[in-house]
Amino acid sequence: MATLVSPDLKTGHIGLNVSDLERSVAFYTRVFGFDVQARGSEPGKDFAFLGRDGTLMVTLWPQSDGSFSGNVPGLHHLSFQVETVEEVREAERRLRDLSADFLYDGVVPHAEGAASGGIFFTDPDGIRLELYTPKGEDLAPAPSGSAPTCGFF
Repeated sequence: MATLVSPDLKTGHIGLNVSDLERSVAFYTRVFGFDVQARGSEPGKDFAFLGRDGTLMVTLWPQSDGSFSGNVPGLHHLSFQVETVEEVREAERRLRDLSADFLYDGVVPHAEGAASGGIFFTDPDGIRLELYTPKGEDLAPAPSGSAPTCGFF
């Protein structure tokens, strides 16, 4: 049977509804080092496209009010990967300066005995985020035991 989707299929950008575009642009550019690649400011059609090195990664749309709810179908969390645990720790420092809410205290492994791990936190609208590295966190205890830490249990 022929596949209808290219074997090179990969995730493109992620679009997020936010309640305050300026606040979210400031948060995502500071925490992740994104550049603003495009902005729209036509009344009722505001947006921001964020990315790095010419690659679009996140689009922000001020089309919501209230805050993120993990209790309804939809996005569970958004995850970003970096190469080293030092990069994760630097982002953690920036987040602490912003008084971000963390799910766990500091950098934690993905599961008991896993080498990968990161930080788990929320953006200003309560959207659950993860920043992790694939190696370097196998010495710390996992807060969720053998269950995936990124489950936000």
